Amino acid sequence: MKVTTVCRPNGNETFCSCESGYKWLPEVCLSNLTCQSYHNSAPEDCSCLKEMPAKGPYCQQIILKDITLRMSVILKMDFQDDLKNSSSALYRSYKTDLERAFWEGYRILPGFKSVMIIGFRPGSIVVDYNIQASKPTPTQMNEANDRVKTLINSTYRMDALSFEAAPNNETKFSIDPEIIYEGDKVTMKCENEVQSTNVTWRHLERATEIQNSSGFSIYTYLNHQVSISILTIYNISLIDAGDYVCTLTYDIFEYEGQKKIKVISTEIEASEDLKVMCDNNPVSLSCCTRKDFNLSNIEWNHKGLISIPGISSTDSGCSKHTIKADGTQCLSGSAGTEVFYICSFHSGNGASSNRKIKVTFTSVANLTVTPDQIAISEGQNFSIKCISDVSSYDSVFWNTSAGTKINPKFYVTKRYPDRAESVLTVNTATKEWNGVYHCIFRYKSSYSIATKNVTVYPLPLKHDILLDPLEADIPCGGICHLRCCINEDTDYKVTFQIDGLSFPAAKEVQGNRVCYEYSLMANTTAWCSKTVQASCTFINLVNESVQSAPVTLHLVPEENITCQDPIIGNGEPGKMIQKLCQFSKIPNKSNHRVGGTITYICEGSTWKVKSNNCIAAPINNLLGLAKALLMSPEQEEKLLTYVQDLSSSTGKVQNEIKSSPGNLKAIITILELLSTVPTQVNTDIMTHVLSTVNVILGKPILSTWQVLHQQQANESSRLLDSVERFSRVLHEGVSAIPSITHANVQMRGVVTTAAHMTDYDQHFLFPDSNLWGQVIIDRHQIENLEPNSSIVTVAYPTLKAILPQSVQDKNYVNGLVMTTTVSQGVTMPFKISMKFKKNDLSLVAPQCVFWNYHLSNHTGGWDNSGCYVEQMKDDSVFCTCNHLTSFSILMSPDSPDPSSLLKILLDIISYIGLGFSILSLAACLVVEAFVWKSVTKNRTSYMRHVCIVNIAASLLIADCWFIVSAAIHDQRYLFSETACVAATFFIHFFYLSVFFWMLTLGLMLFYRLVFILHDTSKSIQKTIAFSLGYGCPLIISIITVGVTQPKDVYMRKNACWLNWDDTKALLAFVIPALIIVVINVTITFVVITKILRPSIGDKPSIQEKNSLFQISKSIGVLTPLLGLTWGFGLATVFQGSSAVFHIVFTLLNAFQGLFILLFGCLWDKKVQEALLHKFSLSRWSSQHTKSTSLASSTPVFSMSSPISRRFNNLFGKTAVTKGPLCSDGSLVGCCSP
Repeated sequence: MKVTTVCRPNGNETFCSCESGYKWLPEVCLSNLTCQSYHNSAPEDCSCLKEMPAKGPYCQQIILKDITLRMSVILKMDFQDDLKNSSSALYRSYKTDLERAFWEGYRILPGFKSVMIIGFRPGSIVVDYNIQASKPTPTQMNEANDRVKTLINSTYRMDALSFEAAPNNETKFSIDPEIIYEGDKVTMKCENEVQSTNVTWRHLERATEIQNSSGFSIYTYLNHQVSISILTIYNISLIDAGDYVCTLTYDIFEYEGQKKIKVISTEIEASEDLKVMCDNNPVSLSCCTRKDFNLSNIEWNHKGLISIPGISSTDSGCSKHTIKADGTQCLSGSAGTEVFYICSFHSGNGASSNRKIKVTFTSVANLTVTPDQIAISEGQNFSIKCISDVSSYDSVFWNTSAGTKINPKFYVTKRYPDRAESVLTVNTATKEWNGVYHCIFRYKSSYSIATKNVTVYPLPLKHDILLDPLEADIPCGGICHLRCCINEDTDYKVTFQIDGLSFPAAKEVQGNRVCYEYSLMANTTAWCSKTVQASCTFINLVNESVQSAPVTLHLVPEENITCQDPIIGNGEPGKMIQKLCQFSKIPNKSNHRVGGTITYICEGSTWKVKSNNCIAAPINNLLGLAKALLMSPEQEEKLLTYVQDLSSSTGKVQNEIKSSPGNLKAIITILELLSTVPTQVNTDIMTHVLSTVNVILGKPILSTWQVLHQQQANESSRLLDSVERFSRVLHEGVSAIPSITHANVQMRGVVTTAAHMTDYDQHFLFPDSNLWGQVIIDRHQIENLEPNSSIVTVAYPTLKAILPQSVQDKNYVNGLVMTTTVSQGVTMPFKISMKFKKNDLSLVAPQCVFWNYHLSNHTGGWDNSGCYVEQMKDDSVFCTCNHLTSFSILMSPDSPDPSSLLKILLDIISYIGLGFSILSLAACLVVEAFVWKSVTKNRTSYMRHVCIVNIAASLLIADCWFIVSAAIHDQRYLFSETACVAATFFIHFFYLSVFFWMLTLGLMLFYRLVFILHDTSKSIQKTIAFSLGYGCPLIISIITVGVTQPKDVYMRKNACWLNWDDTKALLAFVIPALIIVVINVTITFVVITKILRPSIGDKPSIQEKNSLFQISKSIGVLTPLLGLTWGFGLATVFQGSSAVFHIVFTLLNAFQGLFILLFGCLWDKKVQEALLHKFSLSRWSSQHTKSTSLASSTPVFSMSSPISRRFNNLFGKTAVTKGPLCSDGSLVGCCSP
């Protein structure tokens, strides 16, 4: 038997207490008075009552539970780092000493099992340790701590008030609800069997203590000796998630409970607003949430004029609501009925969320087509209106009965509040429009279709009616054969209207051409000397008619007619008429008809061609097809075939294009027409387009461009615009657009993709033209473009010489022309950078420009707006522009400004000097002809004059070719490349001939003085002289043109003269010329030395000595002059050369002919005397025969003049004696040695 309860009298009261190991139950303690002063026990001990409980129960046995007390205490000592290392001696020493004291002190605690030091922390020294025991009372704990203080202070200085204790596993922490949604009301409860209400709550993430507020409520109370604290969070948010800690403090004990809560977002992602056709096809709406969301709490409802319920389901984190509407559920003819479908969520604890999805229900469109019947003739217009009774649609398009889509340019669609309309309009109907057409409205996957039949009756189009003649002169009383032709064999009633009268026409079939003819008899007196108009009218089966263009007929007296031809017609002198080329004498071997017109002029009694603008049959056929294509309902389907045929035909008729501007203009027109057709092209189409462009931009065609520009200035601008339109609609489904490379055009491009966004960097190289370029667009610019946009660049090396330029403009295009386009979504400004290789390195002052199609009355011109030079190098220019189109660089000549006074001065000097030079050379040849017999009596003199004549003739011909070269090159265009090549060749050849004949003259002098005893026949000397004088220049000239012309680097870009910038071909002239100058100067010094110091036996005859003397003078003067001239000429080719070099070179070069006349011809004493014999006056002749030495009566170039005497002394003569003329024309007398 165990005694649990003992009652003892205490005065007038009875104290009942529990035996050791027992205690009163909490409810007993609360319902009875306790004897608190008994043994000074605490109320929570409840081990003593003032009376025995009336209803029991008695004391119950205490069941002890093991707990872990987390303890800490502070030692007032300096912390050392070794205490952080559990392996250090200091750490082990402290641990051993302190654990021994702790064991001794805490073993009095109930259920004590162990104590262990966990570690040491700074803060003096904080000792952390755990105690394993049953739950002690504060009294027991304080008593044990006192024992520890006594034991520790003997060795360590301890802070007696620093004990802290935190029991484990004592707090019950609960949360309601377990799954928390954003907006819920959340309750957290902490329970401890401790009679204390000192409870605090903390949110660890916010690191703050929670206080009562609008969002938080804390309520703490005691219930049967149990402490209960409740934290309520109202309308919890996502930021309230995290760790929550409740802490109950009782004496040195801190009881903590901690829980982490997760708040689930109630955000719902709903599908986009929908448009639903009432065609009984299911459509799903969806509301999606996070993966841990309870989808079963989502409900679907709808509100609207009509009720169309759905079926709900869940799938992969989404709640789906499938609806299906048929025509009976929707309002008929409505533009759309709106119904809102709402997905709602409710957690049951206050959280809620919903999303609305607007669904517009549209009934299937009913289409109405007007008018009722369409029956028209070719050339007339018609329209079909297709009306939908609903305004909702995704797309509208028209098809032929074969399923071919009609080009959108033929129809316009408009939306109205209660309907939609699409109108198909054809301004010029052709036979291709005959058939059934479908108007199709598409909305989602639903199609509404209406059909219309169109009947088109055959009738020629006015521009397809071919007239012959277009204009004619008819002799009074004569006959004029009129005809109107078409390229189809259909029965028409055709009449001719002449001067208000109508005449029936006779039909004649000519192959695939049908002509209607009428012979006009001009035998009416009233018609003579009168101009009448004639035309033909075609009437079809439905009595619709079309009248041709008028033909002008001039009736003139028969005697005025001088030109007569059965094909061309009749005409008065000076009369010009135009004829269609297919009715003229133009040969044609093709199955198709030639096109275009040819103009004749009556000169005398013969018709002569004034201008030929005929179009080759294959090109004319394509031009007609291209015009028909623009009126065809199946344009885009036929486009690829058309450009293939155009490319093939253009390659076959290059010679015809070169010879006729009409062919070139026709091809440009075809490209322009075809470029307006497509909404999108692929690389195949672009390949054929650029193949055609490559042919017409070829260098052999450049001269044809020049002729065409004289007729119409904007053709090159039209071509550039057409290619730009093609490139703008080029699109491929891949990221890289295939490159296209030709000699005269290249294309590069890309398609932008979000996955592969890099800089646009394209390079172009044209080896034949020695040009290159680069286009760069930064990736940040490309990121602003719409997805899948195409960026395309097309580069042209020869277009620079073709695009028109103002005559007054002194700037020239000096690089590639590069066109860059973007298919869609270009934002302005759009930065693009380009690098151009300079074509002519001598040009300066670069400008970055673009081709502005609106300038010069819409013929186009270069404009620098939005462009600037960013960097310039020796051979290239780097440009930046803020927009897209066609770009290039303009540069100015390094030579003087054409508008400057210096340029004008140089031109005047050149023109005057060239005139003097030609006149002087002609005079030289005339003088030589007059005095030839008198001055060529010895072999040396003969060869000297042969050389002088050939020098003068070569320079004269070179000057004439110089005039030709200036005429065929106007600094803007090359009128004829062949003529320019010829001019360059002959100028090079004859200028070299001048120098080589000078060399021949020098070598002959050297030979006569050095090899005196050696005699060579005149024929051998002439053979050698002509071989050297013309043979060597011919070889050098042929080699030069043969090596450089195939690469198109023979001539300069701005003049008909040898190239310097690209190949240094000019050295083929300069090097031989300067070598000859050096040789001749050397020979001159040798000759002078030989004459001044002759050796024994070397003395030549008097006549030969005089001839050698004249040769020496010519060489000594002309060679330095010619060498000096071209020395300055070479200096002018270098960039930045001084204007002084230009002036000196112009002066010396312009007066070369005058130098040859003076120093090569008139300076010769024999020539002077021969001229005096033939043309002198009697007084002058008398004075001359008396040989007075007066300077006033002596010719300046005579041997007795002061100038001549100085040269005589230089060459060994001491005096000139009086005496008669010798038989050879020389004076009697000689110099003493």
